[in-house]
Amino acid sequence: MLRLSALKRNVGRYEGGWLAISLIAAALVLLPIAFVLLSLFAEPSPNWAHVRRYLLADYIAGSAMLVAFTAAFAAVIGVSLAWLVTGYDFPLRRFFRWALVLPLAIPPYIAAFTYRTMTSYTGFIQATLRNQFGITVPPGTLEVMSERGAVFILTICLFPYVFLITRTYLEKQSASYIENAILLGKGHFSIFFRVVLPVARPAIVAGLMLVVFEVLGDYGVANYFGVPTVSVAIFQTWFGMYDVDAALRLAAWLMVIVIGVFAAERFLRQHRQYASTTTQARPLSPRKLGKAGQALALGYCALVFLVAFLIPVAQIAVWAFWTYEDIWSPAFLKLIMNSLTSAALASAIVMVIAVVTARTCRSLSSAWAYGLSRLMTAGYAVPGAIIAIGVLAVFIALDELLDPLYRSLGYGDNALVLSMSIAMLIFAYVIRFMAMGYNAVEAGYEKINRSYTEAARTLGRSQTGVFLRIELPLLKGAVLSGFVLTVVEIIKELPLTWLLRPFNFETMSTRAYKYAIDERILDASLPALLLIAISLISVLVIERPFGVRKT
Repeated sequence: MLRLSALKRNVGRYEGGWLAISLIAAALVLLPIAFVLLSLFAEPSPNWAHVRRYLLADYIAGSAMLVAFTAAFAAVIGVSLAWLVTGYDFPLRRFFRWALVLPLAIPPYIAAFTYRTMTSYTGFIQATLRNQFGITVPPGTLEVMSERGAVFILTICLFPYVFLITRTYLEKQSASYIENAILLGKGHFSIFFRVVLPVARPAIVAGLMLVVFEVLGDYGVANYFGVPTVSVAIFQTWFGMYDVDAALRLAAWLMVIVIGVFAAERFLRQHRQYASTTTQARPLSPRKLGKAGQALALGYCALVFLVAFLIPVAQIAVWAFWTYEDIWSPAFLKLIMNSLTSAALASAIVMVIAVVTARTCRSLSSAWAYGLSRLMTAGYAVPGAIIAIGVLAVFIALDELLDPLYRSLGYGDNALVLSMSIAMLIFAYVIRFMAMGYNAVEAGYEKINRSYTEAARTLGRSQTGVFLRIELPLLKGAVLSGFVLTVVEIIKELPLTWLLRPFNFETMSTRAYKYAIDERILDASLPALLLIAISLISVLVIERPFGVRKT
């Protein structure tokens, strides 16, 4: 009762319907997820018995395998690289400090078909070994068209999540722990395993959670390499059996797995405290390595950078140069316009809702604000396949509700008007990427002193007047960066677009993937290169390599 009364007080003093808009937006974000979870209690379709008996165990095992091995390798590579560029001084350290984030710009499905072609028998790598060095590699040694290859591709594309978060965490922590260990005579490996890993555990876990959610939501790599996962099963059930109910139930199982991962992560750290015991925190000063150590550190960083970013991008650029004249056409320009217009429209909606909700949370009590903010960002933690099937279920139900209206307008019986429109795709984009815009605006509001708002209110300004005259000008940078990040993420999104796009509506991501699965790899290179170039914008906005303070 006390919490309800507190909410009523907040509602009472809040003007202009800001809170109502925020609550409606949060309900819309949760609606598709609720549809998915409620499908567990509905009557199963006839195909579900077959899927559950013969296929479900393999799908879950495939997802678990990809998650386990990708998370393990991403943790090893990401944490070790973060410690190298943070704790040691070696040639090109400042370059690798931000360059090792660049693999995030390559969508995993693009890396998949690139490396698959490069490592095949007729690909660049094996052809060079045969023709230039006379080396014939046994079949299956280098090819990535396997579960092992799927783990490799997902690892090199996703390890930067662990690297970036762990590196930032280590740089901002007190250097006293490591300096004390050095004074006690501890060696490099002892410091890493007994000091660095325990100190950076929350950052490592945060990065690994992002990796896990990306792997669970992956469709392009798993489907291309033939790995049975729950996400792939959703697509196959939808397009192969034409059974939306069975696909919805599979999405519910995937959602249960996601919730289980959340619960396990919370349980494992519920009684752990990671606060620093000193208030004199200062950045860690990197130690100078010997010549052998510098060579090893430089070689390790360079090898990862080459394999994860430079080699695939260079190969795609060569292919794009070969096929540029054939692919660049009015039809291709239409692909670009489809990608940009749909992403810009969805991002504009995201930013409007994000600004309204962030301002609402600023005026609520901490508990209510936290709850509302978590609801608004819930969509980003949910795999795209779940969002897609949930949105489809919502729009089909909406079309059934509006069926009398459609008949009166001459559309006929059981017409699917909204479910076949671009509106469904835009709605899915908004739900999936609301977190991108909201987090940017929330960060912008944290830099605005509340005294500005309070002073304006004492002068008789309304809530809307304060927002338009004072807060919005100060939020321009945050809103712009949030808009750019959201546009970029939407443009390279594959599962949502592949599942929910209207007929004859293609984007650069769907066309690149369609070319790849049709074995037209060279034709896929130009849209893939454009996607990487656009994705680099978001990486550079996040990292800002030229604005990094030198240490």
